[in-house]
Amino acid sequence: MAAAVALSEAGIPVTVFESARQLGGRARGVPHQQTQLDNGQHLLLGCYRDTLSMIEKVGGDIEADFLRLPLQLDLHGHFSLRAPRLPAPLHLLVALLGAQGLSWPERLSAARFMLRLRQMHFCIATDMTVSELLRLHGQGAALVQKLWEPLCIAALNTPVHIASAQVMLNVLRDALNKTRADSDMLLPRIDFTALFPQRAANYVKKHGGHVLTSCGVESLRLHDYNIEISTRRGSLYFSHVICATPPVTTARLLQPIDELAPVVAQINALQHQPIYTVYLQYPAQVKLPHPMLGLHQRYSQWLFDKGRIAGQHGLIAAVISAEGLHQALSHDELAQRVMVELDEEFGISDSPRWVKVIAEKRATFACTPGLQRPAQQTALPRILLAGDYTAGDYPATLEGAVQSGLRCAELVRNTA
Repeated sequence: MAAAVALSEAGIPVTVFESARQLGGRARGVPHQQTQLDNGQHLLLGCYRDTLSMIEKVGGDIEADFLRLPLQLDLHGHFSLRAPRLPAPLHLLVALLGAQGLSWPERLSAARFMLRLRQMHFCIATDMTVSELLRLHGQGAALVQKLWEPLCIAALNTPVHIASAQVMLNVLRDALNKTRADSDMLLPRIDFTALFPQRAANYVKKHGGHVLTSCGVESLRLHDYNIEISTRRGSLYFSHVICATPPVTTARLLQPIDELAPVVAQINALQHQPIYTVYLQYPAQVKLPHPMLGLHQRYSQWLFDKGRIAGQHGLIAAVISAEGLHQALSHDELAQRVMVELDEEFGISDSPRWVKVIAEKRATFACTPGLQRPAQQTALPRILLAGDYTAGDYPATLEGAVQSGLRCAELVRNTA
């Protein structure tokens, strides 16, 4: 949708094909029990400039659409870090030195580590795992468990022992090192389809484009002067195609094209990591202490109070990122574990009125050291790739997805 908006703005008419009934892909609205959910609980950072700019371009209002919180990391009863409203990176250093749940030497160690990363310009000569980087810089077990591991899993959706240190440093560089507002956490007050994709669709239509939902692409066929897109509704012909489908679907569509065999191999080599979201609708009076907080060494990693965030009172979302023991549980068993944790941690003994577990088993690519991700430009100038898995500085994030779309739009404009 970012690519479609950018091309529409440049006066290039586009057609968007979407296989689902609603737009958004892995960041989409999901209706359930007369309540609007998301297929997973997402948040944006203040440094996501391209995404936030896109939302504004299509008619969004950032301050109205999001609950904006200063950087904070709260593992209930075990660790708490909150950044004051000071210039970056001073705000982070003060937050680290004042963190609760760490010894004074551990706080100094974390602050020294961040200062050292600044001196290194957040760049390492050879990529390694996050665990290896933390060991090299003397980050002890408590620091890893309470600070760096939660940050790594939240940012990369990949466990620290296999996660790319350089990509993690890219996130820290942009979120913590430039301006204080870059580290702000923005929690959406409306569902993700409404937040951007649906507004983007309206923008595209106003600029002469088309958005076709429930219309998946079945095949691509290259001709001398155009590309044929086949759907159940028939075939259409275009000068360029931006393939913005999930990696597995992209590989299937590109497989018959001999010139794209190397990029298909790259895509097929990607490993994936899951994200599970457990929604629990409690009575309206049930609240958490904060809009967002974490749990330490529990199945539930992050909890979101949708009442405080979006006015959906009594609705709590528990997010479990990356691989783990939870994958061996049924949805009912996982929901029961989350309910027990909420009771033990916060005394929430009420029975939820309903529970919804959404498991994205291939939510993101596994962001491992030295990973070769496919470029947006393929060997065929008229076929491009967009998606958070394509080449870029970021892990699988909304910002990475938007940036890939903008890059594709730029490439099309240069060759149209």
